[in-house]
Amino acid sequence: MRYPKFTLPDLLAATAVKSSRKTALVYFGTEISYAQLEDHVNRFAAGLQALGLKRGDRVALMMANCPQFVIAYFGVLRAGGIVTATSSMYTAREAAHQWNDAGAVMVVADRKLQPVLEAARPQLTTVRRIVLTGMREYFPRHFRQLCGALKKTSSVRVSAEAKQPMDWLDLLRLARKPRPHGLKQSDIACLQYTGGTTGTSKGAMLTHANLVINACQANAWLMAGLSVDHVTTVAALPMFHIYAMTCVMIATIELGGRIIILPRFELKAALNLIRKYRPTIYHGVPTMYVAFNNAPNVKRYGFHSLRVCMSGGAPLPVEVRQKFEALTGGKLVEGYGLTETSPVTHVNPPAGLCKTGSMGLTIADTEARMMDLENGTREMPLGEVGEIVIRGPQVMKGYWNKPEETALVLRDGWLYTGDIAKKDADGYYYIVDRKKDMIIAGGYNIYPREVEEVLFECPKVKEAGVVGVPDEYRGETVKAFVVLKAGVKATVEEIVAFCRERLAAYKVPRQVVFIDALPRSGVGKYLRRELRNL
Repeated sequence: MRYPKFTLPDLLAATAVKSSRKTALVYFGTEISYAQLEDHVNRFAAGLQALGLKRGDRVALMMANCPQFVIAYFGVLRAGGIVTATSSMYTAREAAHQWNDAGAVMVVADRKLQPVLEAARPQLTTVRRIVLTGMREYFPRHFRQLCGALKKTSSVRVSAEAKQPMDWLDLLRLARKPRPHGLKQSDIACLQYTGGTTGTSKGAMLTHANLVINACQANAWLMAGLSVDHVTTVAALPMFHIYAMTCVMIATIELGGRIIILPRFELKAALNLIRKYRPTIYHGVPTMYVAFNNAPNVKRYGFHSLRVCMSGGAPLPVEVRQKFEALTGGKLVEGYGLTETSPVTHVNPPAGLCKTGSMGLTIADTEARMMDLENGTREMPLGEVGEIVIRGPQVMKGYWNKPEETALVLRDGWLYTGDIAKKDADGYYYIVDRKKDMIIAGGYNIYPREVEEVLFECPKVKEAGVVGVPDEYRGETVKAFVVLKAGVKATVEEIVAFCRERLAAYKVPRQVVFIDALPRSGVGKYLRRELRNL
């Protein structure tokens, strides 16, 4: 394929020129054109520069899906900064770890999350500014007021004192046009945090080229054979996650399409949006399609507008795909990718053969091999299992400030994924197992070690082991095995409550079992695989 020689801000600017009057974002009835989006991105970028943001500075975004996320994302990049997107479900502890590791100098967050920010603030070592916004600021009436305020002469002053958070509107009123900064495609655009293949949280360095190219790759693959005059997607997946960031936000903008923003997936709200806006493409995780399949009177919501639906984040059960396609008449295809690959590497072809249980074929300009599980130096014969390694223009630059871990996974241009897979004679790939013990629940990656560390902090807990167990709805769920200290009693509810205070909701154990001792190997390491059989 030929790819545009754009940075991400260039990509938006080109679309804004071609499609200035077209609707870019829809949010609770507010329609924001590409011209308006471009204006707000410019103002946000200029405001950040007025606050002292320099090229290469990291800015954290922490909010649910909303227009401000899109504006801030492209605004940070246009100002010359680097984005680190943070889960809006994170606790103060989790957020502080990410921001300190990234060296974030600013945080842009939903005003509702201010208690989390205040709790994290004493732990922050680099953050100098906090900008707060409210989800209602882009509701129809408030959006008109905001646009009116931006037309007035600004009287906002930039104070050197940054103890108090700054308001979103005040930031937009600081300046209108950002200064040029000379960004290149090879520059880092995002530090996207992931446990990767080693289970410890680290920032994957994704360049402008990685993300622009992967959006183009995904579009070319999913749109092949489809005749769609205007693309409409639904942002129900969180845009702070790499899947929605690339496949929904960036890819739709590359096509000049319309993004219908849902703050979070709620079945009734998603159904109503589908009925009202008639989307052509939908990106989701298996739990969403399970919910659609089981919704009462689902056919009345007009799913027939969907030309192709994509499922990622977790294995898609065959019966879920078959039932969804029968209900909608659309095509539901499964794909594969990682944060380290921006993320898409494999997809079943919407206009071709979709193989049951397969993650599909490699997309354009992407290579994959099966390497031996011992040391990863010998390519496995066709049909035999091995660790899947990937090479392509969407593969990350490396892990932020972690050269040793980068060297473990990037070897001679190939990314070692840590996933065990096999390839059939037709070139379709199948995930067999995971080399590591990552849990995927409802499309979210959960690392057992992180949950275990929180359990170990509980005063009543002596030891703990965490595994993923099958779950009909979420794909997998978190199960904790807990050894209590001698003479101590505890309830399941106590353990869960302790975790809930320290972990995002999707990481909290859904099952807790009290045992006398963890199974261990001869050298004293506990055996996670044996816990799965208990």
